[in-house]
Amino acid sequence: MTPALISFTEGEVGLDWLVLVEYLKQGHEQAKAEIKDLFLYRDSDTLLSRSAWIDGMGLLTKTATVFPNNIKSGQPMIDGGVMLFDDKNGQLAAVIDFHLITKWKTAGDSLMAALALAPANVREILIVGAGTVGKSLIEAFGVGFPGANFTIWNRSQTNANIFAEATGAAVAPDLEMAVRKADIILTCTMTTDPILSGAWLRPGQHVNMIGAYRPDMREADDLALQKSLVFVDSFETTLEHIGELKIPLESGAISRADIRADFYDLKSFQAGPQDITIFKNGGGAHLDLMAARYVLDQWQG
Repeated sequence: MTPALISFTEGEVGLDWLVLVEYLKQGHEQAKAEIKDLFLYRDSDTLLSRSAWIDGMGLLTKTATVFPNNIKSGQPMIDGGVMLFDDKNGQLAAVIDFHLITKWKTAGDSLMAALALAPANVREILIVGAGTVGKSLIEAFGVGFPGANFTIWNRSQTNANIFAEATGAAVAPDLEMAVRKADIILTCTMTTDPILSGAWLRPGQHVNMIGAYRPDMREADDLALQKSLVFVDSFETTLEHIGELKIPLESGAISRADIRADFYDLKSFQAGPQDITIFKNGGGAHLDLMAARYVLDQWQG
């Protein structure tokens, strides 16, 4: 069996965000994934290796390196590799471009939650963080919420302007004002200290947090969590691994009972029109596996 070698350009042909969401839903209706994560750290640098096995779908290993200081030398901050294995015989089925799977898994993960939790008639979507993830969020949420206006806020005004020029988003000069105005707030930053204040949130908003992936990272403060109905993509990959929830759980700011559901209980992703909802995107390898299966199926025709 010769494995498929799928590049970013070839693999993205014909992909559709809403079809991916259906793959994610179907994946969570199958046997629950077995997931294992390995994190290695050197100061701000991270080696993250994630593996998943879904009986009937396959096996996947995805390894990422995150070197934030690469930005200073003009090198990519994130790199890695993805291997998809056949469920029946364990043979290597595909080697797929890491950035392709990361793009579609990450934005698709958040889109699925937002489609369930966001308020009706979304008009304003705020993206916090002018990186690569933010651009994929505009693609995905532009399909999921057609007609919505996008605004970008970033600590660096220069980078915000570059992002806006590339995507057509408006630039928000003030984060608090932008948060108060938005129907959906998407955070995709590298911050370790919260930048989203719960005091700014109003009834009916949906907050979708993507950036924090380490035990020392948070994007929202305790009050934001306390005011909201909180959901995650996977209990296993978020509660004890990511500071967004690990830190407030350990401090007692919130309790385990406050985390209402993950994607294996998608029917519980519900909220009233006055509820504030928060979704934490942990991005486990089982989601990479579902996205990789979609890419391979589309590539094979």
